[in-house]
Amino acid sequence: MTSQVAAERHDPPFAPLLTVKAVERPTVPPSPPRTDHRSATTGHDSAPGLPAVAGQAGTPVTGREALPAVSRRRPRPDKATRRRLRRRVRVAGVAIDPMTEGEVVEHVVAALKRGEGGHLVTPNVDISRTVARDPRARRLVERADLAVADGMPLVWAARLLGTPLPGRVTGADLIWSLSEAAAFYRHPVYLLGGPRGTAAQAARELVGRHPELVIAGVGAPPYGFENDPKSYARVRDDVIAAAPRLVFVGLGFPRQERLIASLRRDLPGTWFVGCGSAIAFAAGTVRRAPAWMRRGGLEWVFRLTREPGRLARRYLVDDLPYALRLLTVSLVRGLFS
Repeated sequence: MTSQVAAERHDPPFAPLLTVKAVERPTVPPSPPRTDHRSATTGHDSAPGLPAVAGQAGTPVTGREALPAVSRRRPRPDKATRRRLRRRVRVAGVAIDPMTEGEVVEHVVAALKRGEGGHLVTPNVDISRTVARDPRARRLVERADLAVADGMPLVWAARLLGTPLPGRVTGADLIWSLSEAAAFYRHPVYLLGGPRGTAAQAARELVGRHPELVIAGVGAPPYGFENDPKSYARVRDDVIAAAPRLVFVGLGFPRQERLIASLRRDLPGTWFVGCGSAIAFAAGTVRRAPAWMRRGGLEWVFRLTREPGRLARRYLVDDLPYALRLLTVSLVRGLFS
């Protein structure tokens, strides 16, 4: 994975595909035309124009590659997975996988080929602070199959502890690189989260970059939907009916992780990515910080200047003091360990 992953236009090259594309994929006899992946409208979030742009969602699908059989029993970790678990780095009470963005994409693609689903969580300072004071939130993170650092303070803390991480891996970048892989392997993608219309716009942007991407559906659950049994059931039913193989859930932590935990029981062969604001970033409705600010751990400053009313308390009162304590404690432990 090159340094272009962090570029402002979010167009990361997909390194693992460079070695895979040369392999001829098996041909599958075309099946009769059928509408397999409709454009779901979770939370009444219609996506006008999306099928015409995508050329996939809600249209007859032919020649679809057969999906691998999915087992509802969680498979025993293979040797590579057990080795990865032993390498995990514990930072701020959270076990982080020391993986690059390319390694994450490669891991997810390999699991999907085997018919195995999973849950990817991207802890940052705010998530770490929540996990430190909420045992239920901690369990949600610990049960995830992959956890990668989405905050530079976590990367710095790991370095101070003497257990460095390869770098920051953000949901805002993974939504592009994983979608690129999904387009290549024809894995249907579902986008869930953001204000009304945001997921549909993100789908158009992703398909514009990767025309072969199959959009299984989009949805924007209303605020507080998790407290309404009917609304919650409608969100779940729409995702399950769409039968995606990759789902980006951008509802904020820990709501998105709670929904993912529920959906995994019905979609055991699907990968779920708790991606926070990544859908809004992909849609272009929220602007990301310049690359140099992201590399320097200053993305929070950029977002604070954009949304001071919403983010001032979170960043200045809650997250900043926590990050300073985390770095101080990590420095002391690193010196005396």
